[in-house]
Amino acid sequence: MSAPPPCRALGTQCRQLRVTIHIGTLEGGADPLDHEATWLLGHTQRMSFGRLSTREDQLYVEAAIHVPCRWLKEAPEGARCAAHGFRGPMPRDPRPAAQPRRLGGDRFRVADGQRLRDLALSHPRRPLPLVGVGSNPCVGAPCRTGDNTQGAACCRDLQVEIVCPPTNARLEALVRSRQSPYLCKVQRSEEGYLEAEVISACDYLDPADGVHCTLHGRTRPDGRTAKPALCFDWPPKRAVIHRGCALATRWQRAQHR
Repeated sequence: MSAPPPCRALGTQCRQLRVTIHIGTLEGGADPLDHEATWLLGHTQRMSFGRLSTREDQLYVEAAIHVPCRWLKEAPEGARCAAHGFRGPMPRDPRPAAQPRRLGGDRFRVADGQRLRDLALSHPRRPLPLVGVGSNPCVGAPCRTGDNTQGAACCRDLQVEIVCPPTNARLEALVRSRQSPYLCKVQRSEEGYLEAEVISACDYLDPADGVHCTLHGRTRPDGRTAKPALCFDWPPKRAVIHRGCALATRWQRAQHR
């Protein structure tokens, strides 16, 4: 277990983590970035997103990850820090207003040109094919996320790159102190990022069943697919294969037991 962060009191850092997340590089063009940003900014269950920005040909987004610190405990007076002994009222988690991605009808909020835009996304005559004939292969699949939620596991967790140079020991300690499995598997990369896995369901999932993607088969006004490419370019690029995944090969299942 990693050392607790050097906090001086209970505060908002006990309930949420404000970070900058790396989305991708501009070198590949606008289309891949729109796909990657739409995918990332769709996972709003435990993440809220702010301003998109570019620095040195890289695209980033300011974000808050709403996963509490594992040292935060309930107490008769409200809360206590099991690491430092702080006690007091339960800190707030100052979430912003709702960040919907499904706006009703054919209107959705997606990343377009390095910003979020409200667009009408229509169904083309020839929609994206599904694996299997006439059905979603993920319906009824026994895949589960780390919190034991079944169904569409790859749409409920994600891997992020948090900007954190080695000199920012406090931020690294805050990241590593989050409650597992909602933020876990933290590893430092050579590029100055902390790679982590976050459980935060995608808001593009159909609320009626929690499995179907409401972007599937839709196109942007310029004719590009609305559904992020990495959601249907499957596998081998997917790094995480959930046990019970309907699309994983026998070898991939064996590697992730």
